[in-house]
Amino acid sequence: MVYCDRNEKILEWGSEEFFVPYRSPIDGKIHRYFPDFYVKVKTPKGNKKWVVEVKPKAQCKPPKMPSRKTKKYLNEVRTWAVNDAKWKNAIEYCKDRDMEFIILTEVELMI
Repeated sequence: MVYCDRNEKILEWGSEEFFVPYRSPIDGKIHRYFPDFYVKVKTPKGNKKWVVEVKPKAQCKPPKMPSRKTKKYLNEVRTWAVNDAKWKNAIEYCKDRDMEFIILTEVELMI
């Protein structure tokens, strides 16, 4: 957040500024997803708007099926299903508003 405040190329930013509605594959109900950040950046080709989610890399892909279904595996499957639903709706939400949805993990953040 300090980086965003001090970077002259970042014109606007906010944390959990808005929500994206999505239908949960777990209960079938509509829920609200609050992406982590909104950032508007000045680039040589004009201003760009990003909606940014920060997640561990392990949560950004479907879990691998173990030899037996443990509670941990079932929780990972639920987490993946909900994240996937959120992100698909966020991509569409952003397209409709001339923004780009991105997910940053520890790899991109070099942690």
